[in-house]
Amino acid sequence: MAEQRKKLRLGELLVQQGLVTPDQLGIALAEQKQNNIPIGRQLVRLGFVTEAAIRDIMARTVGQESIDLAQVVADPEALKLVPQDFARRHRLLPIAYNADERQLSIATTEIFNVVALDQLRATLGPSIEIKTQLAGEAQLEDYIDQFYGHELSVDGILQEIETGEIDYSSLPGGGDEYTQPMVRLVNALLVDAVKRGASDIHFEPEYAFLRIRYRIDGVLETVRSLHKTYMPGITVRVKVISDMNIAETRAPQDGRLSLTLNGRPVDFRVSTHPTIHGENIVLRILDREKSIISLDRMNLPKPTINRLQLLLARPEGILIVTGPTGSGKTTTLYSLLSQVNDETVNIMTLEDPVEYPVTLMRQTSVNDAVHMDFASGIRSMMRQDPDIILVGEMRDKDTAEMAFRAAMTGHQVFSTLHTNSALGAFPRLLDIGIQPDIMAGNIIGVIAQRLVRTLCTHCKEAYVPTQEERKILGKDAAGTEQIFRPVGCARCNNKGYKGRSSVMELLVMDEDLDELVARRGTAKELRAAAFANNFRPLAQEGVARVLDGTTSLAEIARAVDLTGLLT
Repeated sequence: MAEQRKKLRLGELLVQQGLVTPDQLGIALAEQKQNNIPIGRQLVRLGFVTEAAIRDIMARTVGQESIDLAQVVADPEALKLVPQDFARRHRLLPIAYNADERQLSIATTEIFNVVALDQLRATLGPSIEIKTQLAGEAQLEDYIDQFYGHELSVDGILQEIETGEIDYSSLPGGGDEYTQPMVRLVNALLVDAVKRGASDIHFEPEYAFLRIRYRIDGVLETVRSLHKTYMPGITVRVKVISDMNIAETRAPQDGRLSLTLNGRPVDFRVSTHPTIHGENIVLRILDREKSIISLDRMNLPKPTINRLQLLLARPEGILIVTGPTGSGKTTTLYSLLSQVNDETVNIMTLEDPVEYPVTLMRQTSVNDAVHMDFASGIRSMMRQDPDIILVGEMRDKDTAEMAFRAAMTGHQVFSTLHTNSALGAFPRLLDIGIQPDIMAGNIIGVIAQRLVRTLCTHCKEAYVPTQEERKILGKDAAGTEQIFRPVGCARCNNKGYKGRSSVMELLVMDEDLDELVARRGTAKELRAAAFANNFRPLAQEGVARVLDGTTSLAEIARAVDLTGLLT
């Protein structure tokens, strides 16, 4: 490795990439003879190239990841593992620690410094894996000072604010904003939410206090209650980093921000809403690593996966995903698209807004300001030679008509619809103005899904179901001696559940169903035809998840209507 590094001639690489001219390199080399400053830093000092450009080209050359520390919020647990004097001496910064995988991510300028890495491994012990990322020199020095010089835990920052004479209700203009405890408090809350696996962060003002809640595995829980004096500072900080208007407090606003938390990029969609006690703020956490998963990892029954793959193999038609808000519709769509996303197809999406940027997909957000709605967006996309089109939501007649037109002209179309069940998609489409003969033959499948919490594998408890529970479980539970319920342990924060999985009913269209849709068949007729085509409703799919130990009966009852099983 050391030999490889010696062979690298940074100046020549920069010239080859067109980032500096030969003349600029010559000037830098002449200056280097006088002050003996490394060539990279010399070029930055002279203003010929940015430190970020040098960092990125070095990372590409040696096959390493690069990192922009300006977008990073360091993990306090990672900082505790590496002493400050060691970090300064060897010019490295711990940025994230994954306790489950025992992996420490560090940023450094010396990725080939074997001596420093060996010393760090000796300090940490052999069980902790070290992942290195290349950072810029000046940036690294600044952020070592910042992260080690200030308290980063939520409790520590609150103590600092309460005991120090700091005006935390306002933010300074200019200077080093990181020294402000309110800035660090917001960052620490974001890190904490991501580490706990939250999907949303709620800042809810009340008369005398500010409530902070996380949505974890689909359920809201209060994590902090702060005095109302914290509210102005938190509100201003969130608005500043989300590019919102801090002067506007009476109208709703939307924003977005991106940070590197726990060693990976995480996006946040931010929304403010005025209330009688102040502005309510909700941040949706868009973690790409966790949200876009393959079909094999969706924890679906094998027959369902096989039928989904058959639907994906069809060259045209509409696949509709239904369910209430927060049921994972977008995640399912992207998981399906990831199966077919390669260089041989042109996938175009139209969303409100784009949640997960994906390589190779042409993704567009609707924009009311320039009259770019779903219908006009689809019309424009049709002229872009698409193979597959994703429409975020069929919310009106114009959008639905354009989506069906795309399907009728030989495209695969994926979209969502707000209905309670798969069979409910047809009356919903009729309601918004789509003719039955248009639906017939163009809809290839309908998915309805819910997200349920999965039982913690470390503490779930087996028990014998009661007579009432056996009635709900039905004939499938005839030979079942036991099912499982939540208990709670340290690994699941005493919740009894850890993670979520989808319960999905999949309606695959066939000739009989198409004929019934075309002649406006009754709900009873549609249901009978669906069952004849191996359709399993949500309630039955939920019961199957209880019987295989994935979740509890109480959790299924929370997400899915089981009353039909009692009759």
